[in-house]
Amino acid sequence: MGGIATNVEIQIQKLTDRGLELDWGLEKTKEILLDIGYYRLGFYWNPFEIDKNHNFKKGTKFSDVVKLYYLDVDLKNILNKAINRIEINLRTQLIYSVSNKYPEYPTWFANKKVMYPNFVDDFPKYYTTKFKENNKPIKKHHANYPNDIYAPAWKTLEFLSFGSIYTMYNALRNEDLKIQIANYYGVKKVKVFLNYFKTIIFIRNICAHSGLLFDCNTPKEIETTPLIQFNNNNRHSLDSSIKVILYFLEIISTDRKIKIEQEIIDLFKSHEDNVLIISIITKKIGYVKK
Repeated sequence: MGGIATNVEIQIQKLTDRGLELDWGLEKTKEILLDIGYYRLGFYWNPFEIDKNHNFKKGTKFSDVVKLYYLDVDLKNILNKAINRIEINLRTQLIYSVSNKYPEYPTWFANKKVMYPNFVDDFPKYYTTKFKENNKPIKKHHANYPNDIYAPAWKTLEFLSFGSIYTMYNALRNEDLKIQIANYYGVKKVKVFLNYFKTIIFIRNICAHSGLLFDCNTPKEIETTPLIQFNNNNRHSLDSSIKVILYFLEIISTDRKIKIEQEIIDLFKSHEDNVLIISIITKKIGYVKK
């Protein structure tokens, strides 16, 4: 058994025994623990612990933990807006580019002349009965055209996961077409484009599934190009991932990129009076103030 459930009073006693200051008072602390949860907040007080017994750095306040939590939440919300715009644009470019290259194949994603055989053979795993039932335009298409195995690309791709769109792009047989799509975003090499695409998906999944964002590092190193300058050449940091996101966003909409970037700057600036939080922003996130 992984542990025994405890009530909020015992949880608070544990935190104070480890040296956490309840600077917002007992009742407010209870309210927050019952709102966010002891387990979830635990991810956000870990950076303030100094030993294996989970004792806190001297002077660590409960408010520091909560502020870090909301920094993470707010940053996820900001990046979600940016990534949503990028995701829609990437879908559109894939649909437009491939559908116009192969107008005779409206379901080109299931055609072995267009896609690598393994992808085509595996596609029924994506296009399940549940997929058709859960997406009304797809369901309506099959009601109108019962003999169609699949709906055309401009319908189908709108409802596939972002990760599936990445897999589909990677499975295109025509390398020139892949380069054409990458070039739309100013990227010359397919390898680099795939790396950036994967980086955006990695951050998107953290944001979408309430993961821990502030200290995340990409599993693979982000590719270097003259397009993006990374702070301290750290190509795994969250800040480097944010730079990739902002780069793609600027290709799509300069105004949107400026707005999102300013929201991030303002968010970090709002914590500049807190030494502990600023240390996390610079050391864990990798952000360098301009």
